[in-house]
Amino acid sequence: MSKPPARIRLADAAFALFDERGYEQTTIDDIAERAGVGRTTFFRHYRSKEAVIFPDHDRLLDLIRDRLATSNHRTALVAVSDAVRLVLLHYIEEGDLARRRYALTSKVSALRDREIASVARYQRLFREFIAEWMGDPTESASLRAELMAASVVAAHNHVLRRWLRGESSDPVAELDEAMLEVLSLFPAPADEDTGPGGTTVVAFRSGQDLDALLPALRRLVEGGATPSA
Repeated sequence: MSKPPARIRLADAAFALFDERGYEQTTIDDIAERAGVGRTTFFRHYRSKEAVIFPDHDRLLDLIRDRLATSNHRTALVAVSDAVRLVLLHYIEEGDLARRRYALTSKVSALRDREIASVARYQRLFREFIAEWMGDPTESASLRAELMAASVVAAHNHVLRRWLRGESSDPVAELDEAMLEVLSLFPAPADEDTGPGGTTVVAFRSGQDLDALLPALRRLVEGGATPSA
């Protein structure tokens, strides 16, 4: 059987050592030695010890930008929902590694601070995109963009943490429902109105029965027209 790639071996070695010795007591040399590689190989894959722990946020942010860039004015909010789902799916694909990271960052304050800083980058990206979509330079619109971006990130993090704690069996469906709730709080700009009698609905996959979703859908429609998928 062939060995796992060096990047994976390094990550496995790092987390094993963090569990055994503690994060602060583990060095890059320790990680490289446990993984059976040299320092040069370590730095070929990771910039620092901290980088072994966290996902490639730069790549994830690029994925979000690419998804948002494919949208137009009418599909902007659907693009936001899709972009948030991309991030969640990345963590789900990491599986046990994501859960080990969550346990570690919960115990080490310096890592927790770095994670908070990373979340702020996502929120800023969504805020800038939503503000541009609104097309309104007023201070009140800027505040709405900030609040909406914060709600988007909070919905994602709420579902992600539930999955990391083993409390969610279908986090993607939960996120779709959470995003439906978020979007229902923020009606689209007035120029998105479809006119008298017009209704546009965002489509989400949901594990809930239709009867359970109808109240949220009704609030969404009554609050204002929303771009369709």
